[in-house]
Amino acid sequence: MPVLDRVSDVQLERLVVDRIVPSLLADGFCHVDGFLGASLGDAVLEQVKQMHRGGALQDGRLAGSAPGVHRRTIRGDKIAWVSGSERGCEAVNVLLHRLDKLVSACARRIGNKAIRERSKAMVACYPGNGAGYVKHVDNPNCDGRRITCIYYLNKDWDAKEHGGVLRIFPEGKPYVADIKPLFDRLLFFWSDRRNPHEVQPSYSTRYAITVWYFDSEERAEAKRRFKKLKVSNEQQSS
Repeated sequence: MPVLDRVSDVQLERLVVDRIVPSLLADGFCHVDGFLGASLGDAVLEQVKQMHRGGALQDGRLAGSAPGVHRRTIRGDKIAWVSGSERGCEAVNVLLHRLDKLVSACARRIGNKAIRERSKAMVACYPGNGAGYVKHVDNPNCDGRRITCIYYLNKDWDAKEHGGVLRIFPEGKPYVADIKPLFDRLLFFWSDRRNPHEVQPSYSTRYAITVWYFDSEERAEAKRRFKKLKVSNEQQSS
């Protein structure tokens, strides 16, 4: 497909209308290759590698797990959260602007005007020691996350040798979808229970950047629930 910094808004709209939105509605996921192009993709990769070399990536947290279960048996990635405005994240910032533009066009076409916020970018590295992430759902409890976007940064990736495939288990479908984490590939999928997924063990260093786009109404309700729960817990403890 054409590199997005070289296409007009009309061409971008056609990509959204002809490919991305139909795939999301029919299958619940869609991937696009050649999202940024080699030059800009290289710049993003170099910035992510610099973060890794500089020690900015730390063990990913778990929202909760059973007592005695080691974190690495569930997820083995190292992560950092960035807004794109940080020094040394200029190319990442361009990626985020491109994602905003694309997701905004998708939201209009699926009739969800409430998708107008997103998370910071989660820069992630699986260090290649067999680390993965067990089957899970990004948004199992209506926390507001509506669309998951993952941008992959892995050159010369051989899934048979290196593993690291993201496997989606689409709800109600008689198949699974295996997405190889190839350089300059962008993956979209619904963040809720429609798309349980896992990252299979990686045997080479695997980089990705994930961004979640929120349904603002669901997000606001989730914040109200959290605030109410926090007040209730404080009252009980006092």
